[in-house]
Amino acid sequence: MVNDAELAVHSIVLEDPPLNFDSQPKVNKQLVVFDFDWTFADQDTDRWVHEVLSPRLRIEFVKRKPTMQFTDMCAYLLQELHKEGHSRAEVEDALRRMPLHPAMIRGVRTLQAKSTPNTDFLLLSNSNQVYIDTILEHNHLLDPPLFKEVITNPAHFEPSGLLRLRRRIAPDQVQHACKVGCSANMCKGDELKAFLNRHTTESYERIIYVGDGGNDYCPVLRLNKNDMALVRRHRGLAKRILEEGQVQCNVRYWSGAWEAEQWLEVLAAC
Repeated sequence: MVNDAELAVHSIVLEDPPLNFDSQPKVNKQLVVFDFDWTFADQDTDRWVHEVLSPRLRIEFVKRKPTMQFTDMCAYLLQELHKEGHSRAEVEDALRRMPLHPAMIRGVRTLQAKSTPNTDFLLLSNSNQVYIDTILEHNHLLDPPLFKEVITNPAHFEPSGLLRLRRRIAPDQVQHACKVGCSANMCKGDELKAFLNRHTTESYERIIYVGDGGNDYCPVLRLNKNDMALVRRHRGLAKRILEEGQVQCNVRYWSGAWEAEQWLEVLAAC
């Protein structure tokens, strides 16, 4: 028998992976939580902008990542990008070029259309508000709005064209107490819990978390046996689940957006 958890970490990239889009129990209300980079989108926003506009800064990204808090590093590199003379229009154009797979868009819109008001969507990302809003707007996902909330790092363009980025939890604020390994700027597990506390009247019977990175492990640990994690193969979340375990929810794996779309269609039938 194929061990899906092992396959998701140690196999080569699968063009034709095992297919098991099993039906799920019907529920009255469900919440679908998406990470953004390498999950909802087929790239990483923080890296992509520099790959498009300044390979020099993309190299500096690699060099500085081991020694700087990630969000602070991204903010610094955006300042350097501005010093190089790159404009707001160039940054926005780069973001509009970032790949968002048609199958992912089709999948969420199908689920939204077939299950409204039974399904809500939440975006929970370590990217930033400007990156996400620009990409969602370009792909017509703000009208009608897909996500009930977008939880991410604050950012805005200054009149000079500089994209100013800040941590969601600023260094001078009360810091989160996560012991699982979340970055200082945000504990995704805490953010998911806070969202649920803000929306207690929704009475979600099932939460589906769609993610890829190691920082998605914390919120997945908070899910129960009625919930589901849709985990992208060959990335940090799959590795942590395999090596650290302790996950109570149902785990299903996917590689490409076409597979994620099949799962969204399964959820649309629930």
